[in-house]
Order: sequence, then structure tokens, then C-alpha cells
Amino acid sequence: MQDNLEFLQWTKRYWDQYFPGGDYDALARRKASGAPASTAPPPTTARTSGVGTGAARRGTTPTTAARATRPGGPGPGSAALVNENNQLKETIQGLERERDFYFSKLRDIELLLQQAIEVDPEIEKDEEGLVKHIQTILYSTEEGFEIPAEADEGVQDDQETF
Repeated sequence: MQDNLEFLQWTKRYWDQYFPGGDYDALARRKASGAPASTAPPPTTARTSGVGTGAARRGTTPTTAARATRPGGPGPGSAALVNENNQLKETIQGLERERDFYFSKLRDIELLLQQAIEVDPEIEKDEEGLVKHIQTILYSTEEGFEIPAEADEGVQDDQETF
């Protein structure tokens, strides 16, 4: 069932991407392809299996015909967009490096606190101690932030969605 949905989604995307828009003009398409412009129906062809020998061949949509130039093709506007896209990618990489740097610093602090607690478990019990204050800062969250539940992920993977 999922494969059918994915196929339909792919077909829709393909249609949206390659359909030039407007009404379909069969005569103009035939002229553009170089086929003879005849008003008679195409000749019937017999199938090799023998079943339906008198059936006429249905028209097919040409997929290899040359397309007209599409708006938004290569030009100065697209070069500017590519440049902007590259700048944004560089910015994202820089932000990810910065995020990883600060995460590693926080992780080092957390490991130092855990080692200190293993050495002397009494320092964690002191509510006004430095260790409790550091842990409060490390594990605090912003309002509206929810920690993702990792236990529910396995259950959702087994269910099939339609």
C-alpha cells in the first residue's frame, strides 16, 4: 500500500515538474515532432499474442520532445540564488561547528561533575552547593521546549501508515 502511495506521489511530482502548463494541443505537438500531419487515425497494429488483433493503439504522451525554455532557467537570477545558497550552506556549517564546540564543553563539564559525585556522593546532597547549581544550569530547558521521548520511537516504526 505504501509503495502505491509513493508511486502516485512520484508521478504527481514528475507531472508538476515537466508539464509545461496550458492546454494540450495535439496538432501543434505533431508538427513540432516532425510527424506527418494527417487527419486520418493512426493505422491499427496487430498484437503478437493474437488477443485483440483489431484494437487500435492508444496515443502515448511523448516524453523526449524538446521543451520550450522554462521561466527561471539559467541566467543572472539563478546565479545569484546559487551564490546565496552556497553562503547559507557555509553559515549553517559554521553554526553546526559552533554548536558542536559548545556541546562538547558542556559534556566535559557534565563528566567532571559526575566524576566528582562518584568520588564524594555527599556533595550532590547539598541543595545550596556548587554542584547542584551547576547541574541546575546544565539541565534547565527553555519554556515550551520538550525533550523527545526515545522510548516511543520503536513503537511508531512498527505501525504502517497510509
